[in-house]
Amino acid sequence: MLKAWIRRRTSVPRDVIVLGIIAFNVAVGFGVVVPVLPVFAKSFEVTNFQVAMVVSSFAFMRLLTSPFCGRISDWLGERTTLAIGIFIVAVSSVVAGLSTSYVMLLLSRGLGGIGSAMFSVSAMTLLLKSAPPAMRGRAAGFYQSGFLIGGMTGPAIGGLLTHIALTAPFFFYAGTLAVAGTVGLMLLSRPDPAAAPSKHAEVRPWRTVAADPRYQAAVTSNLAQGWNNFGVRNALIPILVVESLHRSPAETGYAFAIAAVVQTIALGPVGKFVDSVGRKPAMIAGGILGAAVMVAVPLVPNFWLLVFVLCLGALAAAALGTAPAASVGDAAGARSGTPVAVFSMFSDLGAIVGPLVAGVLADYVSMPVAFGAGAALFALGALVSLRMPGGVPPPHTRTPPPEPTELANPEDLR
Repeated sequence: MLKAWIRRRTSVPRDVIVLGIIAFNVAVGFGVVVPVLPVFAKSFEVTNFQVAMVVSSFAFMRLLTSPFCGRISDWLGERTTLAIGIFIVAVSSVVAGLSTSYVMLLLSRGLGGIGSAMFSVSAMTLLLKSAPPAMRGRAAGFYQSGFLIGGMTGPAIGGLLTHIALTAPFFFYAGTLAVAGTVGLMLLSRPDPAAAPSKHAEVRPWRTVAADPRYQAAVTSNLAQGWNNFGVRNALIPILVVESLHRSPAETGYAFAIAAVVQTIALGPVGKFVDSVGRKPAMIAGGILGAAVMVAVPLVPNFWLLVFVLCLGALAAAALGTAPAASVGDAAGARSGTPVAVFSMFSDLGAIVGPLVAGVLADYVSMPVAFGAGAALFALGALVSLRMPGGVPPPHTRTPPPEPTELANPEDLR
């Protein structure tokens, strides 16, 4: 019923709708676990560095696993790889909830990172495969909306679950993942070996994709996105709110929630812009706006101006959450897992390295310089995007060769 209701109100393909529902379930569970994970790790009487290892082990194993996920997805199929990855994360969450030692918790989170990489790469590959070129921006926006709405819902549920037990969120997370994996297996389209490949499902060699300006701009922008919005933003802005603006930690959550609402609302119009006007202007605008936001954040004099700046950053995040993904589909032909895996790795790399570099710069230079490094990456993404072809992608990635005419030069037909 839910799927039919959504289908009547959107033109995106059926599999994209299913992927959005899966993303919501995954994000709800992840949002439930994230706030309690450091507290649970600390209960084993370990250092803050060891707590950080538990938090980062998930992203670190995602990064190590991603290079292999493209081939796994090509071998098993996106639908199967997605389900296996989700169930691996579900098992890891149960093990984490049952952990009786720090090492057990650390290993379970690493296992979850492996499954997460399998899910993420196969889901994005299937998303780009399901949506024709003229709809990839809206498809990416719909998919990202599922994550954002789930991410906003999760922490609220997690706060309630902690009244039951500190480990209750881990089992809830496993449950939402089980639902997501089951939805994937039951509702995602099964591949038809007898069906001819669609015209927008061209497979291009990896070297050709890597040399494509669209792909180069996409991975550069995704590195900046991971570095800033998944890394520096979460690591340093809470410190700014408390130490510079003298507000409570809870107000950081309020600011992030408001920005997330703005980003969710913006994804639909931005996705339509990406499909109707082009990937290039969206990526250039997103990079410039993102850079300006990173420069402004450490300089804002009060909390509400910070909220306004973060909302502008949400608009940049909406553009860089849709246009680069669509560009990967345009460059890779939508059916190669390896380009999607490498694209995902750039975001993970930024999310891991970004907070570390920013932390060192903030400690030994200044907070504005720490944010300025992230701004430089956003600007680099916009600069590389200038090399992209403009306009809207054609309905199909393959253009049939022109039919020879009687007036054609025989030399031209050789």
